[in-house]
Amino acid sequence: METKAPTPRAVLVGIQTPEVDDIAHAASLEELGRLVKTLGYEVVGEVTQRREGTGAGSLLGSGKLAELAALTGGTGEIGTMAPKPTAKARQRFETAPEAPAGKPAEEEAPAPRPEFVIVDHELSPSQIRNLERATGAQVLDRTGVIVEIFHRHANTREAKLQVEMARLKYVAPRLRESSGGGGRQQGPGAGETTLDLDRRKIRDRISELKDQLEAVQRDADNRRSARRDQLRVALVGYTNAGKSSLMRALTGSQVLVEDKLFATLDTTVRILQPETRPRILVSDTVGFIKQLPHDLVASFRSTLAEALEASLLLFVVDASDPTYEAQLEVSRSVLREIGADVVPSRLVLNKMDRVDAEARAALAAKHPDAIMLSAHAPADVAALRQTLIDFFEAQMEEEELILPYAKQGLIGEVYESARVLSEDYDETGRVLRIRGLPGAIARLRRSLA
Repeated sequence: METKAPTPRAVLVGIQTPEVDDIAHAASLEELGRLVKTLGYEVVGEVTQRREGTGAGSLLGSGKLAELAALTGGTGEIGTMAPKPTAKARQRFETAPEAPAGKPAEEEAPAPRPEFVIVDHELSPSQIRNLERATGAQVLDRTGVIVEIFHRHANTREAKLQVEMARLKYVAPRLRESSGGGGRQQGPGAGETTLDLDRRKIRDRISELKDQLEAVQRDADNRRSARRDQLRVALVGYTNAGKSSLMRALTGSQVLVEDKLFATLDTTVRILQPETRPRILVSDTVGFIKQLPHDLVASFRSTLAEALEASLLLFVVDASDPTYEAQLEVSRSVLREIGADVVPSRLVLNKMDRVDAEARAALAAKHPDAIMLSAHAPADVAALRQTLIDFFEAQMEEEELILPYAKQGLIGEVYESARVLSEDYDETGRVLRIRGLPGAIARLRRSLA
């Protein structure tokens, strides 16, 4: 019978700087705890401290460092990486087993120590090294946790390439701080250290990944180009704001819906249901999060391009979260980074079923143009669907097209690209009265010319 491996245990560490209030600090640590649980770790403690900044070599003051070390079983001292010199005879003497002096009393096994220290900030390689020396535990910063979650949740070839490249860029500068650095010595006559070799291998692999990713992204660009004249809505927002639930409700698709951070990484494109003419495509993009690593944003350029090329962005927000405004600003800042801030957008306050009447009134007063709904309420979803139809309807124009008898094969393209209001025949061909977007009508005229 197989024994289940014990769940890794972790302690969270947070620094509250003067510009961060208590609510934001608590929310950030709670979010870090959810990230850690998404990795499959158990959070067994927290150590927090108010400091002017996060630039100190050990991050924490000596007292808090000792408190953290007491939880993990470390010494609480940074010390040095050099091994302590010991004579062989003395080493044998100190490690020799003692003879048993009578039957020892049975002692209760001590509780297992946390193996991980997770810090709610981005750390430098030297800070990670110092904390690992003092605590005796493996140290991960917020960026490392997010990169690891992306690595585990990537399913498609494009997502796997994107995440591997971001992961290697994160690991490369931290190789020197590896706890297994005993072999990183000068090679015999090679003139290149093991560390240099490792870094060169990473550079070569990143170059190889870039070539593969460019080929995959060219295919994705071609698919998006084929949808260029279609009506497209992109759901964007903070991770776990309910985008996938809303996607399933609007399109009837069986996309993955889980109450955890970064449940989905791959962009999904589906048709709005019940289907309209012309069709409206809805895409669900990767979620954002505070301090989303820049390398991940760069690697997911192709995925985020769905938002850049959309006709309308729906910023989905968890209205029941007290920090929803900060989360909304994170989403907007990431989209500004890729130039998608010029795309028309609407704010969607989701999870309104968790908001009481007083808070609902306050939200309505603060965001009078927002769409307030619950993705689990069919009436709310139907109202959102009609809002999307009305948005595109306002941009449409009516035109008359003549489809020559020699080009009747294009009738399917006409019905695909526009709504046919009436249909008649004369000596030249089929006379169609259509309603559609100016770009789609122009394309149809080019096809018929």
